[in-house]
Amino acid sequence: MFSLTNLSIPVIQAPMAGGITTPVLVSEVSNAGGLGSFGFAYSSPEIIGRDLRLAQSLTQGPINANFFLFQETALPDSKTIQLAIESLREIAPDIDFVIPASPFYPDLEMQLEPIWQLRPSALSFHFGIPSDLIIQRARALDIAIGITATSLEEALQIERAGANFIIAQGIEAGGHRGIFTNEVTDARLTTFELLPQVVRRCTVPVVAAGGIMDGCDIQKAIDFGASAVQMGTAFLCCAESGASSEYKAALMAERPRPSVFTKGFSGRWARGVENAFTRHMEGKPTLPFPMQNTLTGALRQVAARSHDPEHQSLWAGAAFHKARALKVCELMNALQIELKG
Repeated sequence: MFSLTNLSIPVIQAPMAGGITTPVLVSEVSNAGGLGSFGFAYSSPEIIGRDLRLAQSLTQGPINANFFLFQETALPDSKTIQLAIESLREIAPDIDFVIPASPFYPDLEMQLEPIWQLRPSALSFHFGIPSDLIIQRARALDIAIGITATSLEEALQIERAGANFIIAQGIEAGGHRGIFTNEVTDARLTTFELLPQVVRRCTVPVVAAGGIMDGCDIQKAIDFGASAVQMGTAFLCCAESGASSEYKAALMAERPRPSVFTKGFSGRWARGVENAFTRHMEGKPTLPFPMQNTLTGALRQVAARSHDPEHQSLWAGAAFHKARALKVCELMNALQIELKG
């Protein structure tokens, strides 16, 4: 079974949904000695199988497949729906926003079918702990399980469930916050506040995630007891990344904007580069996750087609200004040199 100690460079390229984690990006990370990861949150079984097969044909290294654990939810009352739609029409009056219809998210059982067939080295989850049945089946197929924790309480639950490693996500991390306990009581711990707590109390390997951008950050995480780090934003500007040119330009801007948390795009807290949409949606009503994600889909598609960064979800961590426009092999080599230095 895959172990983090197998990595020649202790780096997991973070799973990022929405076409960012291309098979070439994932395979190049693995070829360079790290763990390349797919973000399959919303992907169909056909896409999952296709991308995994292609990546496996491009590398002999380990590959991780990541999934969201969506919670059962129902549409709110008509007034709430109308308020959410009106908030979006204020900023995009020409778009026909359609009330989301069930099913609101993919069927995890169907998504996992190509996983059981193709057997990637690792399987990771965001927003909760998968069923014991999934964990046991992965174990039987020698697939390591990793799960995101945003607190010590979550980490302890993950260890009890039988995960092979814990991803300790600090508040600096880009994209969706992986919290699965009460959001109201979220302590919003930084990576280096959370990491030592989890390392002290848990016996399974711990991966540091959030704000890790260079070899110095990796070394600090290892000094704090991490077995590896997970880096997403650092790979966004790589040539092999599926991020759009305007997305990359926003990250590499000479005068970068701040990163902010917003529920506006998906209905769940996520960190990204501030833009016109995040500013407009501050304090505005939204539908629950992932219905809001479906609702804003048309807006995001129009923005992508017109190369408009002001209405796209530009997910990025707090230290995105340190991103580098390199090939994956160049970035991994730089990280290794910085780590040794």
